Amino acid sequence: MDEPFAWLTIAVAAVVTYLWRGLGVALAGRVAPDSRVLDWVTCVAYALLAGLVARMILVPVGPLASVDLWMRLAAVVAAVGCYLAVGRRLLPGVLAGATTLATLAAVSGL
Repeated sequence: MDEPFAWLTIAVAAVVTYLWRGLGVALAGRVAPDSRVLDWVTCVAYALLAGLVARMILVPVGPLASVDLWMRLAAVVAAVGCYLAVGRRLLPGVLAGATTLATLAAVSGL
């Protein structure tokens, strides 16, 4: 890929990204916080996040691919269990899952 084309690609990607962000900022004040539109946006955001997490667990790429599936699932169980045990607090759940995954990977020699 030649250099001018690379810069053009980056510029087009930036314009498209910032166009949607600007539109979001412009419309954010006009949408009621309890509207059906925001309910839909929230559902879509959660669905995207759930899809990405499922993909990371079931079809990982990069260094995570070298970690066995049972280790990834054990980390999920630890994360969700801690999240629920401490009153639905996200940070302790994330830390429990990450610590479990790192510990299992280290013990297995990965």
